[in-house]
Parts: sequence; structure tokens; C-alpha cells
Amino acid sequence: MSESADTGHRVAAVDCGTNSIRLLIADVKPDGTLVDVHREMRIVRLGQGVDATGSLAPEAIERTRVALADYAVLMREAGVDKVRMVATSATRDAANRADFFGMARAELGAVVPGAEAEVITGDEEARLSFTGAIGELDSAAGPFVVVDLGGGSTELVFGDADGVRAAYSADIGCVRITERCMPGNPPTAEQIAAAREFATERLTEAFAKVPVEGAHTWVGVAGTMTTLAAVALDLPEYDSERVHLTSLTLDQVREVGDKLLAMDHDQRAALGPVHPGRVDVIGGGAVIAEVLAYELSQRAGISALIVSEHDILDGIALSIA
Repeated sequence: MSESADTGHRVAAVDCGTNSIRLLIADVKPDGTLVDVHREMRIVRLGQGVDATGSLAPEAIERTRVALADYAVLMREAGVDKVRMVATSATRDAANRADFFGMARAELGAVVPGAEAEVITGDEEARLSFTGAIGELDSAAGPFVVVDLGGGSTELVFGDADGVRAAYSADIGCVRITERCMPGNPPTAEQIAAAREFATERLTEAFAKVPVEGAHTWVGVAGTMTTLAAVALDLPEYDSERVHLTSLTLDQVREVGDKLLAMDHDQRAALGPVHPGRVDVIGGGAVIAEVLAYELSQRAGISALIVSEHDILDGIALSIA
């Protein structure tokens, strides 16, 4: 990694979600924009079983610690002078949350003394995702509805170049819907129907809070959305440059979802662009994406999904820039 430019400084953002932990190291230019130095994602499944047990599994905390320790080495080698780590709401609600936050404090403190993980509100999470997602888009394409489809929650944000107008964090994600509704391999028609009903119920609450009727462009971020785009593009392996700003018709969203839901574990695992840690939950994510496509078509007349590689990580980095 190159040293940070004399102008500006180098920051690190860590997003620890229900399914993955991700790192962005970036240089902040004098005009406040970011230049990527390093991006990385690891599947650690921190939210393993937390919906049922109310506690973080010790092995899940350890998987997360190993990844975060590796990230800390990268941050030190890169000369990071500021770091911010945002953790999923599941960590705040878990009975053994002190174990997680103590671990994160120890690893981050080795980079910047006093640094620790923080849990932000769903509203702030949505705003950070929005900031990161629309940074490269033409403001004339707004207003935008940005959807951050995660492992345990899905954020809907409506706004334009002037900022966020409305946001809501729905209590549904690819891990949660899979564990709750789709244990089959592959899931049965009844399980898929139950998952669609569950997704519709939770997203109806979100649409009641976020008036998407005025939106012109739908932007999807995070691992489920980018994986669906990579599968739709029939990529032999995951390629972030090919995926970034890909446009999918809503028919393509439904087609790739139906394709994944018809596959068993081994068939999904054989798909080149699907990360091993997403094999078991991508079908659940596809159900949520299909319901979103239908609702946005009906409510806003939106006919396409723009998939962006830039999301809450970029928003976190900009927030400390």
C-alpha cells in the first residue's frame, strides 16, 4: 500500500454486520472526496443463531476477532490515523454484548488508542448508506431510493443530492429470513411463499415510513445486491468493477432470484461469483429483492435496479474525514 498523500490523511472504516465484516482504507483528498487504498470483505456470520438465542455465539465472536485482527494489521501497515467501526444492532441487543465490544476495543485500540466499536441507530445507518451510494451518481437521476439489504436488517432511504428526506430500518435481512422461513435445501414452494409473506409484511412497515412514490432511481447496495448482479451478469468469478453501477431490469431481478431459489446448496456453491459465506443465505436475500422490485414498481413506477459497490463503508469513511 502506498503512503498517504501529503495533502489529506488516511482513514479506515469497518462495517460489522450480521453476516460479514468489511474494511475500507481510503485517502481523504483536500476536497473531501475519497480515494480507495484497500477494500476487503470477510464472511464471519456474527449473527449466527442470535435471532433464536438472544446471544452471540462464542465461535462467531472468535471468527470476527480473527478478521478484525487481520484488518488491524492492514491499518497499521497503511498508516491509518483515524478509524471508525460500526456494528450491527444485533450486538447491542445480545445478552453477551460485553464480550464482543471488549474484543473490538482490544483490536482497534492497537491501531488508534481509545477506538472502539459503536452501534448506530437505524436512521444514521441509513443516512451513511445513502451518502456512500449516491456519491458517483448524476444528481439529475434523483430523487433516489437507496436500499441497503443486510443480514439482519434492510435500510430504505429516500432523498436527493441535498440529503435524506426519509429513512427506515426494517427488521429483515438475508440471514434472518433464511433462518426463520427457508430451512429447506432447496427451499420448498411453501417455505418460499412464507418468506415472501414475511418480507412483504416487514417491508410494508418500511414503505409506510418512507414515501418512495417520488423516487426516480433505485440503488441497491451491500453483498446480496452485488451478488445478485454478478449472477445476473453470469460472471465466472466475482468482479467488483463489472458489478459497480450495473443496471438490472426488474424482470432480471426476479429471474435471478427464481434461479437461485430453485438451486440446492451445492448448485449455488458452484456459481463462481457467489462467496462461500453467502451460499446459504443468498436465496433469502433474493426473496427480499424480489419483493422490493415489485413494491417499487407499483409505488414509484421504477423499472430498474442500479447496483453500487459504494455504500455504508464509504459513508463511514466520509463521516470521519
